[in-house]
Amino acid sequence: MAAVTDHGLKTVVWKRIKETIIADCRKSEVWKILILDPFTTKLLSSCCKMSDLISEKITIVEDLYKIREPVLEMKAIYFISPTAKCVDAFIRDFKQKPKYKAAYVYFTDYCPDDLFNNMKLCCGKYIRVCKEINISFMPQEAQVFTCDNPEAFQCIYGPSTQDRKKTLETLADQLVTLCATLDEYPGVRYKKDGNMENAKMLAELLDNKLGRHYELDDSGKKKGKTQAQLLILERGFDPVSPILHELTYQAMAYDLIDIQDDTYQYKSKDGSEKQALLNEDDQLWVKLRHKHIAEVSEQIPKLLKEISANKKQPDGKITISNLAQMMKKMPSFRKQVTEKTIHLQLAEDCMQKFSNLEKLCKAEQDLAVGSDVDGVKVKDPMRTLLPVLLHPFSTHDKIRAVLLYIFSLNGTTDENLSKLIQHVKIEDEREFILNWKQLGVPIITGASSSSRKPNRRDRSQVQTYNLSRWTPIIKDVMEDAVENKLDTKEWPHQSECPAAWNGSGAVSARQKHKPSAQDERRTGSRLIIFIIGGISFSEMRCAYEVTQAVKSCEVIVGSSHIFTPTSLLNDIKALGKGPMETFTIEERSNA
Repeated sequence: MAAVTDHGLKTVVWKRIKETIIADCRKSEVWKILILDPFTTKLLSSCCKMSDLISEKITIVEDLYKIREPVLEMKAIYFISPTAKCVDAFIRDFKQKPKYKAAYVYFTDYCPDDLFNNMKLCCGKYIRVCKEINISFMPQEAQVFTCDNPEAFQCIYGPSTQDRKKTLETLADQLVTLCATLDEYPGVRYKKDGNMENAKMLAELLDNKLGRHYELDDSGKKKGKTQAQLLILERGFDPVSPILHELTYQAMAYDLIDIQDDTYQYKSKDGSEKQALLNEDDQLWVKLRHKHIAEVSEQIPKLLKEISANKKQPDGKITISNLAQMMKKMPSFRKQVTEKTIHLQLAEDCMQKFSNLEKLCKAEQDLAVGSDVDGVKVKDPMRTLLPVLLHPFSTHDKIRAVLLYIFSLNGTTDENLSKLIQHVKIEDEREFILNWKQLGVPIITGASSSSRKPNRRDRSQVQTYNLSRWTPIIKDVMEDAVENKLDTKEWPHQSECPAAWNGSGAVSARQKHKPSAQDERRTGSRLIIFIIGGISFSEMRCAYEVTQAVKSCEVIVGSSHIFTPTSLLNDIKALGKGPMETFTIEERSNA
């Protein structure tokens, strides 16, 4: 899977930045200053290193909002978001007394006319270039993007209709820039989901904005649809995957270990505090992140032994040339050992936490899948849940188990729910459970509750670990989409899709004389999936698994943000509350 990073989203974004911002810089031999806002700082950090910038004659990187010393002999590149706050900060740099010789301004997205005119009026004579480069999304991984907007969850599923509309507009704008960066004009579809209208609204907004964007294309030609399809879903389509204890390496680590901003902090053997960044610069992380923890724990010690064996000279002779070769290899050798030591430690930390959760994980799988390890149907889910409630698991883990029990029944009675809440001792924090209804997930059974459980693909023949039998629903969606099996009643077309994605089989029927016609049509095609309200690590993994299996179609998945089970439950609890009222799981356990 490591090879995916060669053509992944981060590479595409860096290439786009080089073709626009950096290409303009090359026209001038002068060293320049790069000025960024918080979003573009994060964006650039995700796809390039400081050494990449220095090689392009960018010598200093500065924060737009911080007080900076004037450097009148240098030109400044402003890579900023098209907001009033950013434009005001830019104007302050030039209005009274210019800080730099000239300004090259690049906006992540479309700049409103009023802001542009204000810039032109106040400091037009200093602006050499002003462009919109259409990158207002965050490339998280090779096949994963976010809109870097965790607040979208509260805005969309909270009580304010105004916030919802404004947030969906912003998300649609960001998705347009994703499509523009990938040079795709996809057909758009959305999942019908009971009384929830967010997916439909976002699909309409996105399709209209894509139409306008490609009508105003720089080339002056109207772009036709490309071999891509974009699917939009509500977060409530799968409430199980985000709260289940996952045992694949990345999902497990982010659930059980306190990893902040992709940084893992740990103690080395000598007791010193260390930290490691878990990203795609670490090739071992890319190789291991989607594997089951049992395989990871087995592989890392083997890899360490291999490196040690390779370091020794086969014939045991020490010659000057051998020593020189070893010295040359030392930096990469040290890097390899460090990477493996980090992952040995992280895997050990995960397994240590897991040792107390094995019984819980078995109960979770039985509730989620609806059958036990032997395939025997769970007739009474309460018998599966009760041992969990009686065991001294944390309140957090019991809440997760209770939710899985409720989801397995598609809702429970008021009376039963009250008993469960008393059992877990969250009488004052029942929002952890009740607020799921704001995502369209049935919690209380009633006349209005229609069965929402989707038909699942049969995976009974697939070999799995006993504690990893559940497959995220998004994987079924991806596979059905690639095979043109999505039901048009459940997945209406917001816009016309290209022939290869028409869902009717009409194209392949006319071309039966070409046995591989369907594969040929889809070569280089993309399936883009956007989940409103956040995405889990297990769902991210599915994009890579399906791409690996299908080969002819790349699956890219994204959302407003990435969450862990803990952060999602805290967001659920906070729905409809102001920021001062939020009370998190961690705070409860520390109380």
